[in-house]
Amino acid sequence: MEIPKLQIGNLTADIPIVQGGMGVRVSLASLASAVANEGGIGTISSIGLGDLEASKQEYERISREALAREITKARGMTHGHLAINFMGVLSNVDDLVKTAVRAGIKMIVFGAGLPMKLPVLVEDPSVALVPIVSSARVAELILRVWDKRYERTADGLILEGPLAGGHFGFSEEQLKHPEDYSLEKLLPEVLAAIKPYEDKYNRKIPVIPGGGIYNGKDIARMLSLGASGVQMGTRFVCTEECDVSREFKQVYLDSKKEDIVIIKSPVGMPGRAINNRFLKELEIKGKLKIKCPYRCLTACQIDKARYCIALALVNSYYGDVDHGLIFCGQNAYRVDKIITVKELIRELLDELKET
Repeated sequence: MEIPKLQIGNLTADIPIVQGGMGVRVSLASLASAVANEGGIGTISSIGLGDLEASKQEYERISREALAREITKARGMTHGHLAINFMGVLSNVDDLVKTAVRAGIKMIVFGAGLPMKLPVLVEDPSVALVPIVSSARVAELILRVWDKRYERTADGLILEGPLAGGHFGFSEEQLKHPEDYSLEKLLPEVLAAIKPYEDKYNRKIPVIPGGGIYNGKDIARMLSLGASGVQMGTRFVCTEECDVSREFKQVYLDSKKEDIVIIKSPVGMPGRAINNRFLKELEIKGKLKIKCPYRCLTACQIDKARYCIALALVNSYYGDVDHGLIFCGQNAYRVDKIITVKELIRELLDELKET
């Protein structure tokens, strides 16, 4: 079979794989460029690049400069397609989006918040705008508002299901019944909801599901249901090119199915992580001392927070996993080796062809 290409706006990727944007500092230039070099879309996460001890003004400057450096580094390592992932709850998200566009990025992925102002921040029509959604209702709301306010529609949608890693747009109650919100159920609903906007703007709005997609067979299943491609994050953590510490990757390799848990995040959203020593000791201590000279996340409930999530994620990035949080997708326990991005992509495509 011929592997289908993935077109998002003016971008055409040779393979239908978008590498998910993973913070804090999990998906940076090294990983994103490696995926782009294999024909996919590599994604740099804009989250947590600043100095957590800095003042507000310094934090914004450092974050802006760090993102620009990662983009420059990635563009020096690939001529393929790159995207930047943003969280709407970032206090300096508008500044970072503008920084990415100035640096020449042509695809913006926006989640953890409704991107109602995104078309105002990115007026260049050559830059693809791709919101992350969790339901047909949210997808239709975004497209309806963009249509009415800006006479513009999305260039693509990433549909994250309940098996994804990190934060996601489902309640704790919904996560107790993930089968009711599976990608197989959500995808047809989203495709139906966006059809009127595809007709109005005379263009396809590709839907790219993610969350729990592990192998080529999963990719084939999503494509058969009408998806234009898939987003994968967890599989790329245990690659040579991923920038996180070896200790971080080893936690993935050592994890078992029962270690994958749902946590309450200080951001106010549920999240999926590996139940390591940090989380177990947190249950005993109840609350850690928090210093927050600058609120990097507008949704962070500092007075109620049991720990600083940004610091916990940075600790894991550097290898202090006993004092760090490790986000993951539901299938993280299935990862059993560290390989290169090239080897992983080849494996996925071989499985896709066989299926």
